[in-house]
Formats: sequence, structure tokens, C-alpha cells
Amino acid sequence: MIMTESWHIRPMQSGEEPAVCELVIRVFNDFVAQHYSPQGIAEFLKYVQPDLLRHRSQSNHFVLVATTTDEFVGMIEMRNHRHVSLLFVDKRFQGRGMSRNLLDKASAICHEHEPDLHAVTVHSSPNAVHIYEKLGFRQTESEQTVNGIRFIPMKLEPWVGCRRDQR
Repeated sequence: MIMTESWHIRPMQSGEEPAVCELVIRVFNDFVAQHYSPQGIAEFLKYVQPDLLRHRSQSNHFVLVATTTDEFVGMIEMRNHRHVSLLFVDKRFQGRGMSRNLLDKASAICHEHEPDLHAVTVHSSPNAVHIYEKLGFRQTESEQTVNGIRFIPMKLEPWVGCRRDQR
């Protein structure tokens, strides 16, 4: 079956946090949880609580969501305009450019707030390294585990999602 449904990317609105967290948890359970210890799973689930997402988005984070006419199908959370905290895409929409679209839209916002920003980082889950590599990220350190969360530090440099000549 060929999916032709398109999506729209926009800032997350207040009150949408529960549905966005539900998307993240669903995709996490499908693709990431199997690579984590029980401690890591519990730690991740603590991080993706709606009230915490709301609090972060009101301070030094921002969240963009990808939506179809009736559901959330992707999201990106950026910290301090320079670190990808979360990037999740519904399995039905993976491989269709949504991650790149989310990253490019986030890049434009980051460059508005940090015009001299030259790099962005991410702590990739082991199963997502190949996705981040396709987006231009490179591994900067070996795999690490903190509180059961396994991740590979990566960096996108130069941060070219939104070049100055395209603004």
C-alpha cells in the first residue's frame, strides 16, 4: 500500500502535550525500548510526561509537531536551540522525509534565536544512528549509558538545515 497522506509541521500548542507524549511513547515502545534496560525504559518514560514537556516548552525548549488532518505523526523537541532532545516519527510515516522536514523547520527557528549557531547535537539511541547519519550527523564519542539510557553522542556541523542565504 502506498501512503499519499501528507503532513503539516507547526509549533506544539498548549494542551497538546498528552497526545504528543502518547506518540513518543508509542514509537519508543515500537523501536527503542527493546534496546534499553528496565531502568532505561523507566527513566525515559519519566522524561516524556505531559506536565514535564509543557514545563520544558515554556522554558528553554521548543517543540514542533507534524500532523495530518486528525493525528500527531511526528515531533521534534529542541533544547537551547542547539540540542535535539527528542525526534520521533510514527512508523507509518518513516522513510518519507519527515525527520528532515522537522529538523529543517527546527533549524530555521534555532537560527532566528541564535544567528551564529554552527552546530547542533543529539544523543541518539543506538537504533537511530543510521537515521541521524542520513541527516548529516556524525558520531563524536562512543556509546554511553546514563541511568539505563543508552545513547551515542552525535553532532551536525556545520548546522546547515537553514543556511543563511536561505533565510
